[in-house]
Amino acid sequence: MGRHSLPDERGTAAPAPRPRSRGRAVAIATALVLVIAGSTAAAVRSGLLSFGGSCGDDAVRLDVVAAPAVTPALREAAAAAREEEITSDGHCIDVRVSARDSYKVAAELRAGKGDLEYDVWVPDSDTWVQQVGLGSKQSKISPAGNIASSPVGIGMVPSAAESLGWPKKTYDWPSLTTAAMKGDKLRLGAADPARSATGLLALAKLGASAKKQGGKDGDTRAAALAKALSTRTSDSDGQLLDTLARDDSGTEQGNPRRNQALILSEQAAYAHNASAGEEGSLDLFYPKDGSPRLDYPYTLVEDDEMSTDMSRAALRFMTMFSDDEGQRILTEHGFRTDPDQPSDKLITAAGGRTPQPYAAEAAEPPSDKQLQETLGMWTITVQSARLSTVVDASESMRQYVPGRDQSRMEVTKSSLLQALAGFTDEDEIGLWEFATQLDGARDYRELEPTERLGDRKGDVTHRDELSDAFSGLQPIPGGATGLYDTTLAAYKEARSTYARGKFNALVILTDGANQDPGSISRGSLIAQLEKLSDPEQPVPIIAIAVGPDADKDEVQQIAEATGGSGHQVDDPAQIHAVILKAIMQAGSNQG
Repeated sequence: MGRHSLPDERGTAAPAPRPRSRGRAVAIATALVLVIAGSTAAAVRSGLLSFGGSCGDDAVRLDVVAAPAVTPALREAAAAAREEEITSDGHCIDVRVSARDSYKVAAELRAGKGDLEYDVWVPDSDTWVQQVGLGSKQSKISPAGNIASSPVGIGMVPSAAESLGWPKKTYDWPSLTTAAMKGDKLRLGAADPARSATGLLALAKLGASAKKQGGKDGDTRAAALAKALSTRTSDSDGQLLDTLARDDSGTEQGNPRRNQALILSEQAAYAHNASAGEEGSLDLFYPKDGSPRLDYPYTLVEDDEMSTDMSRAALRFMTMFSDDEGQRILTEHGFRTDPDQPSDKLITAAGGRTPQPYAAEAAEPPSDKQLQETLGMWTITVQSARLSTVVDASESMRQYVPGRDQSRMEVTKSSLLQALAGFTDEDEIGLWEFATQLDGARDYRELEPTERLGDRKGDVTHRDELSDAFSGLQPIPGGATGLYDTTLAAYKEARSTYARGKFNALVILTDGANQDPGSISRGSLIAQLEKLSDPEQPVPIIAIAVGPDADKDEVQQIAEATGGSGHQVDDPAQIHAVILKAIMQAGSNQG
C-alpha cells in the first residue's frame, strides 16, 4: 500500500499548535505493555526480547484486524517489519492485517463467538472496547495502549466553509451544527453513531454541550439536533465521504443527496484531501469547546490462550509505533502521534488553519454511562420506539430501599417517570402491572395501551395518561410475583402489535422470582419465547431484576431467548440508565 501524498496547500501553512494545558498523550510502547502482561512486560523492559538481529527459521504469524482507516498504516508497518527482519525472541514477525469495521468486530466479540481468526484488534476508538464489555458472553480482550489519535471536527467544501467565516470564525459544537443545518443550502452529513465512533463521539459532545447551554431545555435541544442530523446519516464513515458534493457545479451543489459538510476525523479529511486535489478538498472546523478524539487502542484478543512467543510478538509489533519509523508511517497516513504537538504539515493537509482550535481537546472523554445514554437517546429519538412496560406490583414492592426513605415501588415509579421524559411524542409506550391473581385467574392487567405519546384524547395526551398511570402504581396486598404467565402474555401481545420502522421491545421490571405455583415452567416459557421470536421482526425483552431478592440469572435467560438482555439493579433509581443501556445494546445487535 503506497503512502498518501500531500495535496497542494491552499493559503498559508498552519502555525505550530499551541500547547494545551490539559491533554492525553498517545499511550504506546513499553510503559503500556506493563499494564497488560506482567511477565511479558518485564521481559520487554529488561531487554530479554530480541528486537533486532537476523531472523530465525520459523516466523511467528500474527493476524491483526483493524479499522479500515488505520489498516494501510499497519500494513506498511508490517511490511517494514519483514523487510528489516525485526524479531521477537529470535523469531521473525509475520504480521497479516485485514480491514473490518470496528462495530462489526465489537458485536462479534460481545457475543463471544469462538474460533476467532485474529490475535490483535485495532479499532478506531476505545468506545468499541467498552461496548464489548456489555456482552454477557464476551470474548476476553486486553487493551495494551493507543498507537495514534485523530480529533473529530466538521469538514466543509471551501464555499460552505467561507460562508461560515472559516478560518477566522470559531464555533462550539451546537452552534456549528445548527449553522450547518440551517435551511437546505448547507447540508451536513454524519455517520450512524451506532456504527461509527466518529459519529458517536461527536453526538455525545454535541449533546453534552447542548445540555450545558440549554438548562432545563438541554435534553430537548440535544434530541432535536440528533433528530435533524439523522436525516442525513450514512451507514459508515466510508459511505459518508461518498455523499460529498463532487465539485462546485450547480448540479452537484443543488443535488439534495449531496452534502457540503461532514462530521469526520482529521485523518479522514487528510486522506480525502490527499486524493481529491485542490478542487475537491475540504476545510476543517475544530469546535472551540473541544474535539473528541479517535484513539486507536491496540487490543490483544484472548491473550490468555496465546503462546508466549505469540503474545511477545504482538507486543513487539505494537512497540514499533513508538519508534521513529512507526511514527513516520502513522504521520504520513494522517494520524497524530503526539496530541500535544501535532504536525503543522498534517493539519494543513487535513484542511486546518489558524485560528481554528485544532489543539483543543474536549475537557473530558465521555464516560461509559454518557456513551450508553447517547446511543439510547439516538435509538429512541431517531428510530422511534415502541415499548410495552410491565411492572411488578407484588406485595414485596412495598419494602423500603436501603439508604432511602422510599419503597421499591416509589423509587421505581420515579425512575420510570424520568425515563418517560426522554422519549419523544413519536414514541409508543404502554403499561401493564402484574401480581398473582390480579385480574381473576390472570396475573396481569393492562393499565395503558401501547400508543403514540403525542396522541391527544380530549384535553390530554397519551403521555399525560401514562404519567398518571406510572404515578398511580401501588403494591397489591398479598400479591406474589406472577412472572412467567405475565411475560408470555405480554410478549405475545408485543409480537402481534409489532410496528415496522420502530425499535420494538418489551420492558419487564420485577423484584422477585416467579411465585405462581400454577404457572407454566421456566423451561416452557423460554421454549415458547424462542419459538415466537422472529429475527425479521425483533422484539427483544429487556428484563430488569430489582433488589436483592430478584433472580438475575432467571431474567437473563428469559430475555436472551428473544435476543434481549437481563440486568440487575440494587436500587430502582438505576432503572432509567439501565433501560437506555439495554436499548443501545439491543439496537446495536439488530444493526
